[in-house]
Amino acid sequence: MNEKELVSNIVKGNEKALFIFYHRFLKPLEKYVSHKVEDENDVEEIVQDVFFAAIEAFRDFSFRSSVFTFLCSIANHKVIDFYRRKKIKKVVFSKISDIEPLIATFLGPEEKFNEVLIKEKISETLQKITPKYGYILKLKYIYGYSVAEMAEKLSVSFKTIESRLFRARKAFVEAYLL
Repeated sequence: MNEKELVSNIVKGNEKALFIFYHRFLKPLEKYVSHKVEDENDVEEIVQDVFFAAIEAFRDFSFRSSVFTFLCSIANHKVIDFYRRKKIKKVVFSKISDIEPLIATFLGPEEKFNEVLIKEKISETLQKITPKYGYILKLKYIYGYSVAEMAEKLSVSFKTIESRLFRARKAFVEAYLL
């Protein structure tokens, strides 16, 4: 099946075409993203995001490039978003004493006036959430543990850590917005 037929069949909802598409481009896309992102779990997540975005965009795809070039273009945007989110998370979850230089990069002149308030708000938020959530956020964002390292350290499964991180982030955001 050539690329035009493949995309056309995917747009029509053909599951076989989707299966072929996924398996044809999975390894090359993983290789491409892995040159830009080190952690294999992050690579996997970004690749999945690329596939979802591509499938959504196929209706408007005009074949001015190959499908792989199109996927790489989406991947570039996803990688940029990944690093942007990672930098923002570092700001939010940094040690309070080290947060000032990082916060300054995200704030405009008017917002710099509120830096002290933001630092206090983050500190207060970490105090508001349960110690279990605070601990897991600190392991991930302050001490830089990977999910696998956290699972090993806490003697729980990888999926358990992912679930706890999700709930901890959600609790942090909810407490921060109160």
